[in-house]
Amino acid sequence: MSSNSVPRVSVIIPTYNRVKMLERSIESVFLQSFKDWELIIIDDASTDETQERMTALAKKEPAVNYMRIPKIEGKGISEYLNIGLRNAKGEYIARIDDDDYWCHKDKLSMQVDFLDKNPEYVVVGGGVILVDENGDELFKYLKKETDEEIKSFALFSNPFTHATVMFRKELALKLGGYKNLEHVEDMEFWLRMGKVGKLYNFKEYFITYMTAGQNKSFLQQRQNSRTVVDVVKMYRKDYPNFYKAFALNYTQYMYSFLPVFIKKRLQSFMYYFKRKNF
Repeated sequence: MSSNSVPRVSVIIPTYNRVKMLERSIESVFLQSFKDWELIIIDDASTDETQERMTALAKKEPAVNYMRIPKIEGKGISEYLNIGLRNAKGEYIARIDDDDYWCHKDKLSMQVDFLDKNPEYVVVGGGVILVDENGDELFKYLKKETDEEIKSFALFSNPFTHATVMFRKELALKLGGYKNLEHVEDMEFWLRMGKVGKLYNFKEYFITYMTAGQNKSFLQQRQNSRTVVDVVKMYRKDYPNFYKAFALNYTQYMYSFLPVFIKKRLQSFMYYFKRKNF
């Protein structure tokens, strides 16, 4: 962790009532080979032991900034992420969620080096390993790599997995940070960033993501897919293949209206298909 007053990287973790998983996420940050970072923990007024444990951690580790934020009515995760952005000292922002952990010890080092050497790039990400509640691998996937590939498929599916990214803080703030969307606030953010700079995904697996116990309800999935359709329409003139992407995402939205027993049978396949292909 950084001993400097101005670290190169600010790592932002939003959290709510997941202290045990949160501590595993934090450990993966401490295990990074790159040490010039600060860790900003944004706590959405958790009612478990998060406050006690994170307060103790912040007292012991100067690089940890624990911020307990009262409930903000009418605001989703975007507002908490923007609080992290506004309080970040680093040139670069890295994101991780409280239920994920970085599985590549050089993740930060690789991304900092890439952004330092390529000033035209504004967001970099990487691949994902999905595991069940026992930690057993289900499957893994890599996102499109080059700027051209990413932008060609950007409207089909989220071009980055949020917990793998690093991006330039100054530009993010200049563009207004995350928009107050109930869903896919990150997808909209990457599309906005991609209009002014280049995008890249490493062909490396950076994050381990546990799917069990945290899947969105089918109602939330419907709302999520509806928002994706809206975001795709919002950027129809900025990225190619709008009509094909719209058709795919609208089909997924219509799928959300199928009976629950059908969706349960198809859900794993749909999840796998979209991430493996887009």
